[in-house]
Amino acid sequence: MRINADFTKRVAVHFDQNEWIASPAAGVERKMLDRIGEEVARATTIVRFAPGSAFSAHTHDGGEEYLVLDGVFQDETGDFPVGSYVRNPPTSSHTPSAKEGATILVKLHQFDPDDRTEVRRSINGQGNTQLFKDAHEDVRVFNLAAGEALDLDASHGMELFVIDGSLRESDEDFTTWDWLRLPPGARSTAVAGASGARVWTKTGHLAQMV
Repeated sequence: MRINADFTKRVAVHFDQNEWIASPAAGVERKMLDRIGEEVARATTIVRFAPGSAFSAHTHDGGEEYLVLDGVFQDETGDFPVGSYVRNPPTSSHTPSAKEGATILVKLHQFDPDDRTEVRRSINGQGNTQLFKDAHEDVRVFNLAAGEALDLDASHGMELFVIDGSLRESDEDFTTWDWLRLPPGARSTAVAGASGARVWTKTGHLAQMV
């Protein structure tokens, strides 16, 4: 399976224009943003867990990174409410579930193979925050006031996800849970809408994909 797999192109996926697709686990649905592979894949996905749903125990050979968008996500290490940012590095394992339901943005099989850094953070109550940085990537959250501009330097590629609010980039409007990927070498500007915007960004990680 290949979805938005040409990393030389700008790609935008709007949440309300993308269909939910059932996963192999009962009660778990997903909206695929990009993907290379079948069930074991390099993937960026919005995943929705119905109350009481779960995945069986598994190991993340290529790592897992997620942001909780709604509800409470859980595994053996604890509960992760809205605003939780988690990195489970390669070789880590868990049994994820959502007793009361949850929606997450998740990225799989995109870690440096030698990365063993675990991250458990909350973006709630934070301003502009660097969530993670190493030699391969830089992950941040920006809180933009109405009309505020954000320089999008995608010299090595960039992803932007609207957590809430709205913004405009390249004459295209983005609202809550919309996703944008810019190819390596691109440069752009996003401007927050009338209610401002909170956005998650990742930069520096796509040069090897082109």
